[in-house]
Amino acid sequence: MAERGDLKEQYLSLDREVPFVGEEAIDSLCLLVFPYEYPDQESEVVITTDEFTAVCPWTGLPDYGTLTLRYVPGPSLIELKSLKYYLLSYRQVGIVQEHAANRILKELAEVACPKRMTVTLDYKVRGGLHTTVTVHQSEL
Repeated sequence: MAERGDLKEQYLSLDREVPFVGEEAIDSLCLLVFPYEYPDQESEVVITTDEFTAVCPWTGLPDYGTLTLRYVPGPSLIELKSLKYYLLSYRQVGIVQEHAANRILKELAEVACPKRMTVTLDYKVRGGLHTTVTVHQSEL
């Protein structure tokens, strides 16, 4: 059986830097859109994935969450496979939760030009704290 001091040393040795990449790894160029045939119709598109992952920029530990995208299309619809690849590009990126939600909204709105868009990131509990970030954009 390990001595108490040995266990404490072993525990402290678990602290290490976990590698992650910077925000330049986010690939917004992969986002594709295609023409929406009913731009005068007030349809709301809702896309949800519970597979969103980014990394805490201070600890390198993963942040998992459910992303919900709601938008009323303007001239374009977001192509889903390209959206999936875009979101996957966040997987090893060190970015704070609030910045991730805002960046996703900004980049999706730039490419799709929706009438309205809302991005909600509902993160799993970390350190006993539950965080949900919701950001909105209306047509200018």
